[in-house]
Amino acid sequence: MRRLRNNYCEANIKPFATARRAWLFADTPKGAFANGVLYTLVESARANDLDVYEYLKHLLTEMPNNHHLENPSVIDQLLPWSKELPEQCRMKRNRKKCLKQ
Repeated sequence: MRRLRNNYCEANIKPFATARRAWLFADTPKGAFANGVLYTLVESARANDLDVYEYLKHLLTEMPNNHHLENPSVIDQLLPWSKELPEQCRMKRNRKKCLKQ
């Protein structure tokens, strides 16, 4: 019989619990929205095995120049699961054994 383990879930929840204190200082609805957007980007990148720093750097470099307001479909190339992301955004190191599913 297999035993249920929650190590993976606990490891993913820890950054959320830690960041909760920082969110107390988002004293406006726009600040809270911005925190939510950033947290979603980071966790989506992690879920797709991306290097979060390199992915955010790529987004912040490409977004101002890609004319996404005129052609929203170009955003598809920047999504965390896109095959068109540069190799530098891919995770280069292995996850810890306890975090593997």
